[in-house]
Amino acid sequence: MRPLTDEETKIMFEKLSKYIGENIKLLVDRPDGSYCFRLHNDRVYYMSEKILKLATNISRDKLVSVGTCFGKFTKTIKFRLHITALDFLAPYAKFKVWVKPGAEQSFLYGNHVLKSGLGRITENTMQYQGVVVYSMTDVPLGFGVAAKSTQECRRVDPMSIVVFHQADVGEFIRNEDTLT
Repeated sequence: MRPLTDEETKIMFEKLSKYIGENIKLLVDRPDGSYCFRLHNDRVYYMSEKILKLATNISRDKLVSVGTCFGKFTKTIKFRLHITALDFLAPYAKFKVWVKPGAEQSFLYGNHVLKSGLGRITENTMQYQGVVVYSMTDVPLGFGVAAKSTQECRRVDPMSIVVFHQADVGEFIRNEDTLT
């Protein structure tokens, strides 16, 4: 387990800023202590510094995971967010999408959100902006990328895609053997 390099930190923070904007600093400087990001086996973990000090007593080859997995770096050095980061992204999300109850199950099975399943969308959402997807009862379901801006969503046909699926809480069941 090691700290992220400057390039890795830049790549990861650019990805996080698509979803939470400048609220990234609220993840590191929290009122309940100081938190940090660490890299272990190409996966980025988010943990308190107290947990980090305790984890240094365990050798790298015996350590499976520590803290919350935020995502992983691919072989081409791109950062891919995991669904395990949703609990930390949802409170700070700048752009949100609410899906109707009938479209929740479709989204949780890994499908994109269609206009017919769109309940609400945050004003001024730009195209290709990272969004957190909620149910109509404000339960975070996952995250994705807006396929259309807020203005375009008002006048597209009901069967067009408005949010590209990236991750959802159904992944815990579908990919439970690969999530760590």
